[in-house]
Amino acid sequence: MDHPSIEIKVKDTGLMRAELYPEFAPATVANFLSLVERRFFDGLIFHRVIEGFMIQGGGYDASFRQKDADTVKGEFASNGFPQNTLRHTRGVLSMARTQVPDSASSQFFVMHEDAPHLDGMYAAFGKLTDGYDVLDRIAGCPTGRYMWFSDVPKKPVVIESIRLAGDAPGKTEEK
Repeated sequence: MDHPSIEIKVKDTGLMRAELYPEFAPATVANFLSLVERRFFDGLIFHRVIEGFMIQGGGYDASFRQKDADTVKGEFASNGFPQNTLRHTRGVLSMARTQVPDSASSQFFVMHEDAPHLDGMYAAFGKLTDGYDVLDRIAGCPTGRYMWFSDVPKKPVVIESIRLAGDAPGKTEEK
């Protein structure tokens, strides 16, 4: 199975690379890649950061203006989709949602540590292959409360870009 690779470039923080797994969540991966192709994520932030749990982004800019996207069916076991057996372990990408199972759109999270209680409840769809140091720096940033949000980084953690691997601006080769 072909696993598309993406690069998440985070301003002043570094680059995370991930593989996406359509065999676990085909509609989720297709939706995410369509957003990447449209450069939807450029300039958005990681707006929720909980060290030892996860970092979440993909829905708000640094002024907390929400950027909307179409929703997709929740591809996880408790929503009638047993094929998604990808566990929420460190580095896994998964879709954020409300209490409505089919409400995921563009917001995603990256697991900082394992969270087995999320297995079968959220659509996991990829995993970091590189950039765990960047994940750790983001997860460890100082946070506070802002408007109705808690766990907001005190200094915006800006997603400069998410691109298919090879299309990322400012890509540098590893040594």
